[in-house]
Amino acid sequence: MPENYYKFELMPLKYDYSALEPYIDTKTMRVHHDGHLKTYVDNLNKALENYPGLQKLSLEDMLKNTSIIPQEIKTAVINNGGGVYNHNFFLNNIRPGRENNYPAGTLSSAIEKQFGSFEDFKNKFTNGALAVFGSGYLWLVRNRNGKLMLFPASNQESPLSYGYCPILTIDLWEHAYYLKHQNLRRDYINNWWNVINWANAEENFINCMRR
Repeated sequence: MPENYYKFELMPLKYDYSALEPYIDTKTMRVHHDGHLKTYVDNLNKALENYPGLQKLSLEDMLKNTSIIPQEIKTAVINNGGGVYNHNFFLNNIRPGRENNYPAGTLSSAIEKQFGSFEDFKNKFTNGALAVFGSGYLWLVRNRNGKLMLFPASNQESPLSYGYCPILTIDLWEHAYYLKHQNLRRDYINNWWNVINWANAEENFINCMRR
């Protein structure tokens, strides 16, 4: 995929900018995708332009093996590569919203087993997202022991760099919600529950189990 290998390209959205209304507004989606994500793509390409060895690697491989990145571009690749990966994951992880939006299948069963119930998981995830300081993400991941856990990430950290397999994420940078919700992060999180693409999360979970 062009968004996964150098020379990286801006991943098109799978829905219209307005498709997530009223939960996530059209202007935010345009700025988020066409502005912030494009900047990360451009900066990642610039960081890698003189490193043909790294250009042969997928973005996932670079983020899983950050020790192989030359020191002089390491920060740029981690920040911008994480920005590309995290944004692409987040934007694929949402879809036009509906109320009473719940997971199904194997992921639903795993969430109930790990957290007690979906409502317990939802409360724990919401509180975890509220607790992320400053800019970052909260992820639902599968760890090396096969258990589900919540992983708070600062800035553009990737769960891949810590050996975790990502299933679900919420972008908690202010640019993800400030145009609509200003400083009311909880309102944004509450709306996000309505636009989660649980079919995508289920696919991610199944892929994690196969690794």
